[in-house]
Amino acid sequence: MQTSRDLRELLSRIDRRSYPAYKDTRGSWQFPGYVLSIDHVQGDPFAAPSQLHVQVDGRTAGFPPALYRLPCQRAALQDQLTRRFGALAAQFSYQARGSGHSGLISVSRCGQEVLERTACRLDPGTGAVLLRLEVGFPANGRTINARELEKILFDLLPRCVEGALLYQSWAPEKLRAAADLAEDQLYIRQRLSALGLCAFVADGSVLPRESGVSQRPMKGAVAFQSPPELAVELDLPHRGKLRGMGVPRGVTLIVGGGYHGKSTLLKALELGVYDHVAGDGREYVITDPTAVKIRAEDGRSIQNTDISLFINHLPNGKDTAAFTTQDASGSTSQAANVSEALEAGAQVLLLDEDTSATNFLVRDELMERVIHRDMEPITPFLHRVRELYEVHGVSTVIVAGSSGAWFHAADRVIQMDRYTPKDITALAKREAAAFPLAGDPLPPAPPPAFARRPKPGRAQEGDRVKIRTQGRDSVSLDRETIDLRYVEQLVDSEQLSALGYCLLYAQRQLLDGRHTLQQVVDALEVLLDRQGLEALCPGRAGVPALARPRRQEIFACFDRWRGLDL
Repeated sequence: MQTSRDLRELLSRIDRRSYPAYKDTRGSWQFPGYVLSIDHVQGDPFAAPSQLHVQVDGRTAGFPPALYRLPCQRAALQDQLTRRFGALAAQFSYQARGSGHSGLISVSRCGQEVLERTACRLDPGTGAVLLRLEVGFPANGRTINARELEKILFDLLPRCVEGALLYQSWAPEKLRAAADLAEDQLYIRQRLSALGLCAFVADGSVLPRESGVSQRPMKGAVAFQSPPELAVELDLPHRGKLRGMGVPRGVTLIVGGGYHGKSTLLKALELGVYDHVAGDGREYVITDPTAVKIRAEDGRSIQNTDISLFINHLPNGKDTAAFTTQDASGSTSQAANVSEALEAGAQVLLLDEDTSATNFLVRDELMERVIHRDMEPITPFLHRVRELYEVHGVSTVIVAGSSGAWFHAADRVIQMDRYTPKDITALAKREAAAFPLAGDPLPPAPPPAFARRPKPGRAQEGDRVKIRTQGRDSVSLDRETIDLRYVEQLVDSEQLSALGYCLLYAQRQLLDGRHTLQQVVDALEVLLDRQGLEALCPGRAGVPALARPRRQEIFACFDRWRGLDL
């Protein structure tokens, strides 16, 4: 392996030459205490920055194995290292000057959730640390400015490595606290099923966010306090006793006046499928990891999906057990979203009246008198919500404020009153008894059929396919865009990048016309578990910035891929 001295001499030789000469820097270089690898060199200073990675061996890094004994602890430690490195890089970025992206030093920007990322990897066997970053190689116009790159690689970058990737630079209690929090969060998640819960919200949690563009906790917000009837006390491995509200399995209705915190609570439950960092306010809001937010998506495509649980006997005679459309209505899209969530293994459905199609949720008695059931193809969700739990074992948490019919279906009714939850189940049931539902209960529907088999993919091994994302809105494979705006549990654009690579990998390796969509996603999950996100993009000069999506979002991406032949 070449040394840092060799790299310095190379930079001296190529200084002031044309920009493509930077490509001679590709390869691995031994620096004191770590190896620097230059994986991909940008074509010019205005192109996407160059991709590098730093590897520190376990003995030099020195992180105690107790900090990453469990996978969740390892993810938390990697998250901490990425955040610290990113903070240092932000201080040094653009200190080396030039045209275009010259002087940029950046790593993945972590949000409030702890996600598995390609940005940082800690080997559980050796303790070695690998961190990936981007650097804008400096230039004046399109002429190499090697002295500025030397400043980055020999001064600024070593300071980032020393400050973030060596245990000796950390306050041990900070890393210990992150590892302990991760283990406590795992403990709660594992206890939900045994306690008959689909979610837990700790007392003292801060649920409101700072603003519509900031996920930090709101200052001065009302701290969450469980109603006595729903209080659960847990004995965590590290924090000890923790009291909070248990959301029981079954059908839970959240009601209350406008601006009292109904949707805020549901949003916290929706994102409780992820662990959150200390100080977020939702560290101990833990939801069943399979939970899926269901909403209307006017105009989305649906392919060969069984929506017969909710829609039947269409006037045009279309088969709703294998329904296809390129422009779904709100109610049809929401019916498909429920069926697809069940196919993806969801055990909890989360719905908000504000983002649902009204005619999908409920039909009142007067409407049913005027337009009889026999004339309406849509079976409202209200009439299936009990069946989903009692027959299929799928719980529902729904926010509603416009129809008291939900009181009949709910096992628990929680009123949000100035951001404080109250259990009003007894009152709601008593009042509902005076307003019985009209009509006979519907007989159970046949279970949805999940046997969709994608046809062979078009992309072959060796084909060049560009993957682009638009924030958290969409991912594109070449010119084909998958709209993911309404898949609300995607929290990071790097998850969308990973979804793009999942689709491309599936096209090349898994879509053969014989395997069901469930089997395809199973294979992707096994690949990610065994080999990590890097396995999605073999043969690339540099590994892109990816964050792992859940199984449910992988399904959601396939379901919205108009180019997939199901």
